[in-house]
Amino acid sequence: MLKNFREIEVETPVDKIIKQVRELITTGQLNPGDKLPSERKLAERLGVGRTAVREAISKLEFYGILKTMPQSGTVVAGIGISALEGLITDVLKLEESDFADLIETRVLLETQAARTAALRRTTDDIINIKNALDAYEKKVKEGLPAVEEDLLFHLTIAEAGKNTVLKSLMLIIIPDIVNSFTELEVCKDGRFYRSLEEHNIILEHIVNQQPELAAKVMQEHLKDVIEYSQNIKMYS
Repeated sequence: MLKNFREIEVETPVDKIIKQVRELITTGQLNPGDKLPSERKLAERLGVGRTAVREAISKLEFYGILKTMPQSGTVVAGIGISALEGLITDVLKLEESDFADLIETRVLLETQAARTAALRRTTDDIINIKNALDAYEKKVKEGLPAVEEDLLFHLTIAEAGKNTVLKSLMLIIIPDIVNSFTELEVCKDGRFYRSLEEHNIILEHIVNQQPELAAKVMQEHLKDVIEYSQNIKMYS
């Protein structure tokens, strides 16, 4: 009998926003070229926070379903409905990615991000990375969880690499990783303190423009989480 039961899917606000966009497109209420309301108005109408609206729009923009036009706002892309439906399905599938797949993708992205940051960083980039590291250190020394500060540090590194596609990919998977880290309690038993030392070494290699060393240390930095995710995949 047990096999007849299906796992209950818990939808996030982002899922629901994306599904509403799909429904509006497929029913012809939203057409290519149509402009969406502002983030503020959408958030008020949907009864959700602006962060959820922004994340949904970001994912739909990355897949080419929506696009933001200078001085015009966000509009529906000018491609066929069937293509839009297929793309939206892919976006929603991304929401169901498991922790191991997210980490595998993150390692690939972050290793390259560290490498390119060391090659292309500016003085302003170094200041931004240092500020993010200071915020992380403050939380750690206060004995508080620092998952978001940790990921912000990594995101500033991606920005320093001047690769907008790589940064966009990280922006798409970061919310899912934050949720998984929190639910699975990955960062415990002093992991934040160990990460602090590793963050400083990564920053040092970026400052000194040592791309291969920066990439190597970044990969080593993520080793514990990689092993943890592989164990989950092995026994799931």
